[in-house]
This record gives sequence, C-alpha cells and structure tokens, in this order.
Amino acid sequence: MCLGIRSFPGTGESPEKPLLFAEAPEYRNGGDCPVPSSGEVGFGSSCDPSLVHIAMTLDSGYIRGSVAAIHSVLRHASCPENVFFHFVAAEFDMMSPRVLSQIVRSTFPSLKFKVYVFREDAVINLISSSIRQALENPLNYARNYIGDILDPCVTRVIYLDSDVILVDDIHKLWSITLTGNRVIGAPEYCRANFTKYFTETFWSHPVLSRAFGSRKPCYFNTGVMVMDLERWRRGNFRRKIERWMEVQRERRIYELGSLPPFLLEFAGNVEPVEHRWNQHGLGGDNVEDSCRTLHPGPVSLLHWSGKGKPWVRLDSKKPCPLDYLWQPYDLYKPMNQRLKGPPHQQSASSTPNSNILGYSNYFV
Repeated sequence: MCLGIRSFPGTGESPEKPLLFAEAPEYRNGGDCPVPSSGEVGFGSSCDPSLVHIAMTLDSGYIRGSVAAIHSVLRHASCPENVFFHFVAAEFDMMSPRVLSQIVRSTFPSLKFKVYVFREDAVINLISSSIRQALENPLNYARNYIGDILDPCVTRVIYLDSDVILVDDIHKLWSITLTGNRVIGAPEYCRANFTKYFTETFWSHPVLSRAFGSRKPCYFNTGVMVMDLERWRRGNFRRKIERWMEVQRERRIYELGSLPPFLLEFAGNVEPVEHRWNQHGLGGDNVEDSCRTLHPGPVSLLHWSGKGKPWVRLDSKKPCPLDYLWQPYDLYKPMNQRLKGPPHQQSASSTPNSNILGYSNYFV
C-alpha cells in the first residue's frame, strides 16, 4: 500500500458544478492561541504541532451536512485558525473530489485542509450486506484507513461523521488524555444491550465469542472518536479490522456496517469521554426515521446518526424539533437564492488564492 500525492492547481476554469453554499463568516484566533511553529500565517503544513486535526468524509449525498459540521466547529472553536481538516472523498462519487474541494474552498476561503481520494477497491471486496443500504457505502469504511491516508506526522486526530454539529469548543475534546495503551477515546454506553450488535452465530462460536477476553465491552459510537494514530499504526489495527470483515463475509457475525469490527477490537479498552460529546441517535434508528429527544445532561455535540437527516427533513417540511438546532449552521443556498447571488462571487478556481485548494492523496 502506498500514497501518491498531487495538488489541485488553479486553472482559471469554472467549477464543474454551480456554487451551492454561501461563504461562511471569517473566524479568527483569540489572543491566547498558540502561534504556528513555522511562524507562517496562512495555510501552512499539516505537520505543525499547534494544529487540531479533524478527519471527515466528503461526498455528494452528505456535503450539506459536512459543510454545516465544519461551520459549527469553526464557529465555536477558541482557536479556529489552528484547526486542520482532513477530508476523505470517494474516487467515483457523483461530485468529483476536485468539485468537493472547490465547494469547501469557496465556502471557507481561509480553511486549512487537504482532500484525500479514497480508492473504493481498497475495501469493496470486504464489505458485506447491512440492515441499511447506506451503511454499505465504501466511504463509511474510510475511517479504517485514516492511519494510512494521513501524513505520518499527524499522530492524533478527531474523527467526525458528517451529520454532527458542535456547540462547544473542539479544543476541549482534543485535549483529553488517552491513558495507558488506549488507541481511541469516545463516549461509552455500558447500559446498552451489547449482545444485540452480534449474531447468534458469533455468540455460539467457541472461539469467536471469546474475542473480548477479560475486557468488559461497552457500546461506543464510531462517529465521534479521538484517535491516537501512532498507537493505531504501531498496532496495525487497520489489518485487524480487515480480518474481522473477512470473518463476517464467511460467517455473518453481525448485521451493522462498519461499527462492529471497531467494537470487537476496542470495546472495553476505550478512553471514556463525557456523554456530552456525542448526543447520538437524533436521526432515529437504522430502519425508521423518527424524532428523538436529547439524553439527560449537558450537550457539546449533536449527532443525527440513524436514518433521518436534518437537512432532508427540513426540506421536506417534516422536521423534528431538534432539527432546528442544526439549521443555523446550514450554509446551503437554494436555487432561487443562487440565481440572485451577487456578481462578485466567483468560483474557487478563479480567485487569486486558487493555488491553495488543498491536496489530493491518492490511496492506492
């Protein structure tokens, strides 16, 4: 497995798709924020130790959610200029990685980011059918390869799903300590019925059922994770997760998509994070799009995991009450507003800064 890198230089051409989003406000650092070690102002390097690293996926179906999530991170960050986004995009999506890069750059002109192209054939033969077709999207499995995709100098990252909104400072989540040999930090839910995440075939197997050993496994949601990439790479967890996917293809040991292999490897050895950092399930369950209420306690991150997505429900005029909490971060411009847009708005590729669209790492 290797990584080849190429940039997306500006060509002066118009984007392949019309501008979909309004430009976000400019968010600046406070006086107490660390200065980049290079002393440079602007886009800098992903290797700068002063940065907070966030990894997300980008695709045509969820780009509206991704843009809202980015907006929420920047809006509430104490040091927004010190946040670096790593976006993983599918090679053959309806919107090409180049178009997705242009959308991000035109919406967030000062954002530090890279776009990495994920080769679906890296995982397609490992994916088994799931209870919901959306869970079979190869891009859902990109989190398995974050340690390989990102630059080796990036040793820690926060992975976020595209259907989240932060209402707190991302630096607080970044600062948690992963104690001992723990690779992942995430909110745990030990009262959940853990047995339901695996089939009877798994629990009745004399070897597989002992996979957790002496661990006391608890459910955690992989849509919000703090990951130690040094330990991830050293432990070769990408390959360990692939092995569980191979077992799944042979024996059908679970029904969900990318979550169970993470549970098999990490449940019972996860750094517990406050529940406020993943108020998940706001999209209902994996079968039914239903309205949910918040869990008791404070909230730092809202997560519309499940079938229902707030932008879909708002557009269909059938929103749930909590969808209105997502709406202020939505920068999407309906077609009638796009047609009335000011004439000075140009595509990212025709601006003077078009040479900083980010990079595309081809995962081959």
